[in-house]
Amino acid sequence: MKATQASLDRLSAIVHEADYLMRYERGTFQSGWCLLEQKRIIVLNKFLDTEGRVNTLLELIPQLPINVDKLTHESQKLYEEVKKEAAHKA
Repeated sequence: MKATQASLDRLSAIVHEADYLMRYERGTFQSGWCLLEQKRIIVLNKFLDTEGRVNTLLELIPQLPINVDKLTHESQKLYEEVKKEAAHKA
């Protein structure tokens, strides 16, 4: 998947449709995700460029517990592609 704004938007849609809140914060930390007080929050370093954000989401999405039924058809297809690609890398 190419690291474009359109790709970032499509990956972000999966995250939002799965009821996660995505925040961009500054700091010296590894991008990642966490559950904070029973809330699903993904925190990304705000200084990452588009490629860094796309790569981080490609790495994180397969690890997230996502109810596929909540996703739109387009997001479901992309989610399956991302999971398949992650399985090939493992």
